[in-house]
Amino acid sequence: LLLEYLPCDRKKWKSTLAAKRNDYEQFCEELIINPSKVMASEADSHASTQDGSLVGTDVTATDHPLSVQDNSVWKSYFKDTDLLEQIDRDVMRTHPDLQFFSGEGDATKKHQDDMRRALLLFAKLNPGLRYVQGMNELYAPLYYTFSLDPDPAMAEHAEADAFFCFVELISDLRDNFCQQLDNSGVGIKATIGKLNTMLSENDRELWVHLEQNTKVNPQFYAFRWITLLFTQEFDLPDLMRVWDSLLSSPNGRL
Repeated sequence: LLLEYLPCDRKKWKSTLAAKRNDYEQFCEELIINPSKVMASEADSHASTQDGSLVGTDVTATDHPLSVQDNSVWKSYFKDTDLLEQIDRDVMRTHPDLQFFSGEGDATKKHQDDMRRALLLFAKLNPGLRYVQGMNELYAPLYYTFSLDPDPAMAEHAEADAFFCFVELISDLRDNFCQQLDNSGVGIKATIGKLNTMLSENDRELWVHLEQNTKVNPQFYAFRWITLLFTQEFDLPDLMRVWDSLLSSPNGRL
């Protein structure tokens, strides 16, 4: 509700959830490239005739692993593979203290696979932003919460539900992740400047200590606070209470 994933009208929740989950399934089907399907397609194109001889195929006229054409499925697949390597490094480092994310066993592997797929899907749906290091830390609390729903029918759709909440969350933060906007009036440096001004107005003593006595650059502590929403500063249960306060502020989300 706080991220506006569901409407205020409770009567619309069931239909909204069904539509969103169906959308997510379609996104995965259309955008997540399945190499086994590509290989099956290639095998069909080289099917043998009734007498056992192979049907000749001009590889220059078909899609193949060495293709450099912009519409090549294989080119897209290898591009996704490079992106997945970056995402995988971050996913494997997510909350190493929690069995849910970093333990052994099939359940943990499923959680990691779900996170990889959701973050890859976000990157493909948002080519202007793509995936930025740290987004895994923002998706993880949402996915964790939905996965632990006491209703198994709801928990089954944790990946999709968390994805759309993540999209809403990033919509409020995307300027902080866009490097081209770093020095603009809406980028991360401007946001840190606003935080520094608020600190000077609300806790002058602390601001004087940081700014004048120790001369600590606000970027050293505020950058991670703002971009990762304190996910590195608090244990997960405490973090969820912090997020509840941030998202329900009468002054607006974040």
